[in-house]
Amino acid sequence: MGKDKIIKELATAYAMELETVQNYIANSVNLDGVRSDVVKKSLAADITAELGHAQRIAKRIKTMGGIVPGSLDLPRNQKYLQPHEDTTDIVAAIKGVIEAEEGAIAQYTKIIKMCDGEDFVTQDMIIEILSDEEEHRREFLGFLQEYEKKRKSSKKK
Repeated sequence: MGKDKIIKELATAYAMELETVQNYIANSVNLDGVRSDVVKKSLAADITAELGHAQRIAKRIKTMGGIVPGSLDLPRNQKYLQPHEDTTDIVAAIKGVIEAEEGAIAQYTKIIKMCDGEDFVTQDMIIEILSDEEEHRREFLGFLQEYEKKRKSSKKK
């Protein structure tokens, strides 16, 4: 595959992590309502993990001989995770988190495959980060299941 291609994909993952941090901060502050507290606290806790991922990836990019991109070189694509006008729409925020985690999982899976037989150090690091992302997704899938269950039961009343 080549070191340059791996660095390019790591830079994409780095940008994704930092964008996720920005949106988790916004949603952890902006969400309102009685039932928003658990989601807000979970997002706030995940900020540290996502930032840690970005830092590990940045260090790996540099170690491999790449340049860690600055803010002006980072794309932004998370339309689904933008704070909503209706700050009580917790389900929309949860779905946005799930989509962000699924995007990260897909990116990390791609990097793992690229590194196979080429770069075991990067591959090992990304496997660890992938595990974290899968845990985050699982947590928010649980939140979604609970919120959708409550929506259905309140509609029956």
